[in-house]
Parts: sequence; C-alpha cells; structure tokens
Amino acid sequence: MPVLELFQEANRQLTICNSCRYCEGYCPVFRAIETRRDFASGDVQYLANLCHDCRACYYACMYAPPHEFAINIPKILADARTESYRRWSWPEFLSRALAHRFVEAALAFLAWAAVVLLSVTITGKDRMFTRHLGPGAFYQVIPYVALVVGGMALFFYWACVWIIGGLRFWSEANNDAPRLSSLATVAGAIADALSLNYLKGGGPGCYYPEDRPSSVRRLYHSLTAWGFLSALISTSLAAIYQDVFRWLPPFRLTSAPVLFGTAGGVAMTIGTLGLIWFKLKSDDVPAGSAAPTMDYTFLVMLCLTSLSGLFTLVFRAASAMGTILVIHLGFVAALFITAPYGKFVHVVYRFLALVKYRTESVGPSRF
Repeated sequence: MPVLELFQEANRQLTICNSCRYCEGYCPVFRAIETRRDFASGDVQYLANLCHDCRACYYACMYAPPHEFAINIPKILADARTESYRRWSWPEFLSRALAHRFVEAALAFLAWAAVVLLSVTITGKDRMFTRHLGPGAFYQVIPYVALVVGGMALFFYWACVWIIGGLRFWSEANNDAPRLSSLATVAGAIADALSLNYLKGGGPGCYYPEDRPSSVRRLYHSLTAWGFLSALISTSLAAIYQDVFRWLPPFRLTSAPVLFGTAGGVAMTIGTLGLIWFKLKSDDVPAGSAAPTMDYTFLVMLCLTSLSGLFTLVFRAASAMGTILVIHLGFVAALFITAPYGKFVHVVYRFLALVKYRTESVGPSRF
C-alpha cells in the first residue's frame, strides 16, 4: 500500500475507533486515541509503535471484516510500524532497500559470509582446526585487535542508526515540538518495557496465535528480552574481567560472564523458537503485510546467534572451537548490521512511545 493511502486508511480506522471506544480498556493505544480528534502521520506512527500487537481489539471488534467498515487495527498499525522503520532509520536509502522482501535476509547472509571468509583468511587452516587451551585461547583463532575493531565499529554504527531514528521519532511524534519528560516518567516507561506490562491483551493475555487469550506469547517474549539483557551483561562483565582484572577468556564455567551468557543463550533460544512457532500458527488476517518476513528474519538471526554462542562454550576445549567461533561471529555481525533496520529497532521506538504515552497521561489534554 502506498504511504499516503496507508496513513489515510489508518486515519479512517482510528477515527471510527475514536467514535466507538468499545476497546478503550484493552491497552494504551485506545486511551491515547481518545486524546486526539484527528491523526497526522506522526500520531499514527506513535500509536503504531505503542501497539504491542496483542490483537484483543481485532477479535472484539464488531466492525472487523467482513463488516463494511473493515476495521483491522492490528494490521494497519503493523503496516504503519514497518513504515516507521523505513522512515526514521539512517541512511534512508539503505533502510528502504532492506524493507523489500528477502533483501534483509540476503544482507544478513552476505555479512555472515564476509566475516567467515575474512576470518578463515586471517586465521589460516593451522590455527582454525587446532585445539586451543588456556587463557587467550579465542585470540589464537581471531586476533584480539580484529575482534575489538570489528565489534566496536558494528556497535557504534548500530548506536548511530538508533539514536538518529529515535530523535526523528520523538520530533515527528510530537509534531516537531519535542518536549522533555521527567525522570519519573522515563522510569515508569522503563518499568513498562521491562515487565511487558501491555502485552496482556487487556488482562487475560494476547489473542495470539488464535482468537482466545493466552500468556504464553508474553512468556516467550520475556525469555527473549531478558535473555538478550543477560547476554549483554555477560559481555560487559567479560570486558571488565579482561581490561580491569587482566583475566583472559575463556573464563571458568562458574564465572559470572559464563553464567550470565549461558542463561541468556538458553533463554533466547527457547524464546525465539517459541515466538517462531507462534507466528507459524498465528492468524494471517490481523498481521501486517511486511511484518512476518521482517519478524522471521530477526528471530532466526537471534536464535542462530544464541545457539552458536552456546556451541562455542560447549566445544571451547575441542578442535572444532575455531570453526564454531568464526560461525558465531558471523551471526553476530549479521545481526548487528540488519538489526537497526528490522524488527529489533522496535526496542527504541516502543520505549519512546511508552515515554510519550506516560508524558501525555500526566500532561494537559491536546484539546
């Protein structure tokens, strides 16, 4: 659907919802709708990123297809959410290219292949297939400088894309008149995000993958999110161990980096596989046009990254460690390159949407 038609259709459906208000108790989206009389593109994309896709409103709506009003809020907001990923990411030509079907998956594969081939070229057969033991074993496969330079370059590129996108979101969602939020408001939004407070479908759970409430999706989503945070803590602790205490990896199995990394890897693997299974079984009617492909690419990449990381831990004393480590680093690179333009960017936009919602809730009405 062309962008102009997308926002016109979203405005039509949201206006009807604003007149009906049957679903106002389900989630913040409908309470935010009530503070508006019309819906500019910034309003639509704010509401789209505030939506947690629980689909309770779709199955409760008396005007859903085949009714002539054809109200399908989860789908229209999913399409608007995908458009926001294209609209706010940087550079724009790359974000729009990755929005095309399979392009993101192709870029992920090329990034993975480039890292693997480059690593094999740098390492050579002798070190790649040799058993490495003791402190600094990983660096005998991939030099420390190569890991640091490559990792920092990917991280800062990722951070720049997210920061630019976040600033664009905040400006457009506030009609180019950004307002500051209090620390209490930001803290409340952090609590909402970490607890997945609005992934409940109005209370009993998401209507996902079928038209009855269930809390299983929230469980899988929590495992994925908290698993990623645990893996991030593991990486941070490993950096402190190495750069502050001068303890080189691989670390003991009972060390904090290994424990957090293992817990995070297992949680992400279970969470992503569960979400993939749910998506395969889910109803296609309330799903966005491009969202499923984007979701699958991200979930598969995150699952492969966590699985390969776990295999690196299990086989770190074996001759296969070098091969598995290189494969894992390839998946990490592919994830970092594609994440700013795909599903993972909703971490930034949804958090900012939660901040804006809390800011509006305590501020004056717009009319």
